[in-house]
Amino acid sequence: MGWLEAASGYQVRLGENGRVQCRNGKGKLLSSVPASLKDDPRVVQLRQLAEWLSRHRAECLAAVDSWMVRSLPVPTALVAEVWADEAWAEALRDLVVTAGAETGFLRDADPERGLGLVTLDGDTRRVRPEAVAIPHPVLLEDLEELREFGAELGVEQRVHQLFRQTFARPAQVGGRTSVDDYSGGRFEQLNHALGRCRTLGYPVRGGDAVYSAFEDGRVVEARYWLGSDYPEGETWTGELRWALEDGTALPLTDVGPVAWSEGMRMAAAIHAGRVVEEVVAP
Repeated sequence: MGWLEAASGYQVRLGENGRVQCRNGKGKLLSSVPASLKDDPRVVQLRQLAEWLSRHRAECLAAVDSWMVRSLPVPTALVAEVWADEAWAEALRDLVVTAGAETGFLRDADPERGLGLVTLDGDTRRVRPEAVAIPHPVLLEDLEELREFGAELGVEQRVHQLFRQTFARPAQVGGRTSVDDYSGGRFEQLNHALGRCRTLGYPVRGGDAVYSAFEDGRVVEARYWLGSDYPEGETWTGELRWALEDGTALPLTDVGPVAWSEGMRMAAAIHAGRVVEEVVAP
């Protein structure tokens, strides 16, 4: 953006890094905004704008991540409309989408020309379907091939899709209703486990870290036990299980691929923050 006049002959603007920049009357760019301009109306407005833009980018990423995790059909007209907003374009660009019979990397969207895709054949095509889907990576049959081709193209996905950690449900799970792969993780305080959940973005209810996945027309909750005792007390992680919104437990055989993968991903990420005992060599 252009320079704006501030007090005492200074000029300010919002830089590409989202921080307020300042230059003096001679045009020299300063390393920081002088303390005397801290409460200058222009500086205050620019900082408020920077905060809004940061929140807007985060909201765009969260929305697109939700579309992907739910594999929801997104109207092509909507994608083309929001593409003019760089925050939306950053969140959508380079994602693998399916548009009718075509699957490829989304590179452009225009209300008149439609969507620009780069297919696995390396072709650039324009398509105008009614809607597109942003598949969860666990649903992509050609995931490894897409990863290799994406690396060749130099794609940079803001929303983790191709290189999102995925977990496939084992073929044989018997009649079990829970997984204990990530049980027994010790945290010195329950607060530490709760803090890790906040950092990772997982809500906690009734002692469980929860991830809600929309799959096959219903919401399935993955629930990973953290503990419900004193926040300052020691705790150990427990089982990972899945249930419907009303609390009805699901046998593992009824858990869909997305709910399974995202539940395991949540448990693995939280479990990684446990206390790891050092092994002293004899």
